[in-house]
Amino acid sequence: MELAAGFASISRDGWRALAVEVLRKAGVETGSPEEALSRTTYDGVTVAPLYDADDLPGDPGLPGAAPYLRGSRALADRAADRGADRAAGWDVRQRHAVSDPEAVLADLENGVTSLWLVVGDGAIPVGSLGAVLKDVYLDLAPVVLEAGDLAREAAEALFGLAAARGTTLSGNLGASGARGPGGVELALCCAAEFPGLRAVTVDATPYHDAGGSDAEELGCSIARGVAELRALTAGGLTAAQALGQIEFRYAATADQFATIAKLRAARRLWARVAEVCGAPEAGGQRQHAVTSSAMMTARDPWVNMLRTTLACFAAGVGGAEAVTVQPFDACLGLPDAFSRRIARNTQSLLLEESGLGRVIDPAGGSWYVERRTADLAEAAWAFFQEIEAAGGIAEAGELVSARIAATRARRDDDIAHRRFPITGVSEYPDLDEKPLRRPSPEAAPAPGSARHPAEDSAETGEHGSSRPAAHGDAEGPGGLPKVRYAEPYERLRDLADARPERPKVFLATIGPLAAHTARAAFAANLFQAGGLATETAGPGADPEQIATAFAVSGATVACLCSSDKLYAQHAAAVATALRRAGARKVWLAGKGQYEGVDANLHAGCDALAVLRETFDDLEVTR
Repeated sequence: MELAAGFASISRDGWRALAVEVLRKAGVETGSPEEALSRTTYDGVTVAPLYDADDLPGDPGLPGAAPYLRGSRALADRAADRGADRAAGWDVRQRHAVSDPEAVLADLENGVTSLWLVVGDGAIPVGSLGAVLKDVYLDLAPVVLEAGDLAREAAEALFGLAAARGTTLSGNLGASGARGPGGVELALCCAAEFPGLRAVTVDATPYHDAGGSDAEELGCSIARGVAELRALTAGGLTAAQALGQIEFRYAATADQFATIAKLRAARRLWARVAEVCGAPEAGGQRQHAVTSSAMMTARDPWVNMLRTTLACFAAGVGGAEAVTVQPFDACLGLPDAFSRRIARNTQSLLLEESGLGRVIDPAGGSWYVERRTADLAEAAWAFFQEIEAAGGIAEAGELVSARIAATRARRDDDIAHRRFPITGVSEYPDLDEKPLRRPSPEAAPAPGSARHPAEDSAETGEHGSSRPAAHGDAEGPGGLPKVRYAEPYERLRDLADARPERPKVFLATIGPLAAHTARAAFAANLFQAGGLATETAGPGADPEQIATAFAVSGATVACLCSSDKLYAQHAAAVATALRRAGARKVWLAGKGQYEGVDANLHAGCDALAVLRETFDDLEVTR
């Protein structure tokens, strides 16, 4: 059967000719539609408008075989070797950062298949691991530790639990051989006594959380992985054994194709490292994908459910062996039972109802995905080589910080100009949304104590499932900041909300509804992104009537909204009348210079600069 039977064949040149004609009708004069319609990622990778078979970079190989581009396993059911009775797919892993055995059991009884426990100050004390895991079958539920400098103590506590129960262990101890001999000793122990347990986690999410690009996250992760390999092999493990002791953790975002390409590229890069180490058969990278903290919003947080669903989908399609979906309220404090349940069910729906995990590498063979994967891998390998040339990840701190800071600055500029839209925050904000409150981790209840009022379901208890952080006000490893993309707008929203009366901007709408609605909606959306209320004059073109409405509104800043034709007839007169009525600043939605108008709002303008200037004009302290 020929799928294209009955359709005339067309070449890329034929498409170019048609595309140029369409662009010309739209007022875009270009000799190359690719140039006009392409975009460039923060890594310098070009995303073209059209791909065909010529874009395939080469043979991607087979699932479960080097270069592992199509997955580290040849079976879709990655739980098969544990004998788990569940659908094919990935390991559903949830993070717990407070001592709450009830929350742990609620997760395990409702779809979660492994536990990610944060141990240390402000999290689960090492001495509480026994209580947290009291009713957990350690031979069935893998345990992943995140304990930092307490990795050795936490691992020994876990070993003690297993010995007391006479059971085996699986998961990851979250140690680092590169940071000291303790990690190497744990790796030797795992290799000899716990074949299902790995010792080392290479966590790349801090580079993402600092604002880094996909290639920067990948390049740093490979550099960290190589540092771990050097330490483990120096400590007595073979290259194959050392490769088998490492798991990688990556951020998954709502940009599904970027996430799919990132996970596929990561496996390709690590396979190359294994090849160079002389152990290509052990080069299948084990991946744990976590939905991005940086993309989460405190405002309109329910939209986070959509973001994490897209990210989870991408992580599954990209081939991650384990996936963590952060609860939608994670950046507000301790998630409640409802948000944890939604996070679990997001994965259950994709696995059980959609059957997403039953197909290996469903994006494989896509001209677009294969090309983007190859281009991303090339960019990441180049950055990895720069890090190695600087002496390795431990010595390349300034290089990494500077590179990520430059990417963060470019993204910040895109966010400010709303080229990087954030739904519910920089776009379509809801000033009437009811604030969502969550307790801080320090306020977490002790096991068996009274619960927070938000815990209104049968699943009692709370846990921390994220690392909430404002824009640049916290630090990750190596002094890297932790950012959230939405924070600059949310900070302004907080200032506006804190006023006894919400600051207001008057929209001086000129002419009939048909003439001013589009620009009035644009201006209202922009000002409301900063928490500013807007009030319109309604239809009409009489300057004095508009000025009277402005005076009644109580606003001190106004914005003209109408068509270019009506601006030419009325903008100067209306602006003058608004000045007489007490306007401190007069904006105009659109382009064009008119007497009495101070500045312009238009698509692509710096929305954050406009908002900050308006706050100053409204005498709202920033």
